[in-house]
Amino acid sequence: MSDVTAPMGGKIIDIKVNVGDTVSENDEVVIIEAMKMELPVVATASGTVKEVKFSNGDAVEADAVLIVLE
Repeated sequence: MSDVTAPMGGKIIDIKVNVGDTVSENDEVVIIEAMKMELPVVATASGTVKEVKFSNGDAVEADAVLIVLE
């Protein structure tokens, strides 16, 4: 299993995957808005999305687990 974490705090503005989707390493999975910039978050490993822990509009802190891959 692998976790995709937020590199910095901000607000989730787009979740690009759903539970059950297959992703490859470096695929863009979430967009976070931080300091008036859009920051793409990429998968750290290949796998299947097991859980999406946040929704669009949610505020997240740095290092929060956003997506669990298996």
